Amino acid sequence: MQLRKMTLMLAVLGTMSLVLTGCPDGGRESLTCSTDTDCLESEICHPNAKVCVQTCTIGDDCPDSAKTCAEISGAGSQKICTCSSNELCARDERVTDVELVCDMANTKVCVPKCSADTDCATGQTCNTTTGVCSAANATCSGVGQSTCSYGQFCSSSSTCTAAPVAPTTCENFSRNRPAWSATTSNGPVIYSVERAGYQVNSSFCQASAPDAFLVRVRAYRTDADWPSTRAGVSGFFYLTTGGDDFDVVNDGLLVPNTGYNRNTSNLKDAEFNVYLCRPTGSQTIQVGFYFTGGNPVCQQINR
Repeated sequence: MQLRKMTLMLAVLGTMSLVLTGCPDGGRESLTCSTDTDCLESEICHPNAKVCVQTCTIGDDCPDSAKTCAEISGAGSQKICTCSSNELCARDERVTDVELVCDMANTKVCVPKCSADTDCATGQTCNTTTGVCSAANATCSGVGQSTCSYGQFCSSSSTCTAAPVAPTTCENFSRNRPAWSATTSNGPVIYSVERAGYQVNSSFCQASAPDAFLVRVRAYRTDADWPSTRAGVSGFFYLTTGGDDFDVVNDGLLVPNTGYNRNTSNLKDAEFNVYLCRPTGSQTIQVGFYFTGGNPVCQQINR
């Protein structure tokens, strides 16, 4: 039975109407919808998120869980209540026993949290980092963020892919793991850490650790363009497996001259060539990198 019809019936039944009107629709089991008729009179079915969202004229029309009244993308001048954090979505009283999160990267509405693709609608996949269902394999072109959401990057298969995030078992971040969320953070996003080379008796290193692993780190930012020179780069850190923390730029870990390269066609995308000195004969190194406000990345580099 459609919720609009149900609302009319409950209003007639009097006492039963308190289930919806007395407890902000807290008896509802799900917010998912296909059309507006699946929602209450004060709601519409979001065209992309496919959940019921409250309409509004001004912010005062909105609940604490979604305080901002804003135009819905792709729906003309229609305004809806939008969210700004997972913590606020947790206050949503329309459903019980359903954990809601804020889809900050795309729709900015409270949606049921997913843990696997099976929790999502047909044609969607679950981003297990954010707990948000989104269109599967969105296409893109180029490198870096391209047309993908923050926290994703355009992969070699020309699809938007979640950026790497160090597992909790990564030794490099056992003592100093930065907090990062694709929905609430806004720092530079590392999307690639790979081997760039290996130098025996490198001129970059000292006699106690003469060989150098060369590691290429690629990252994009959304707040501003990368600076024109390496001197302007800040907040870029390397962590060892022992948890030692190094400032990549200030501690001189960038390869001289070629260590920093800003993408000339996309100034929000850049690559960093880092050298890490190791004892003679080293075969592997496990590295940890992050930018202030960005995602922690853990990667094993082989010689």
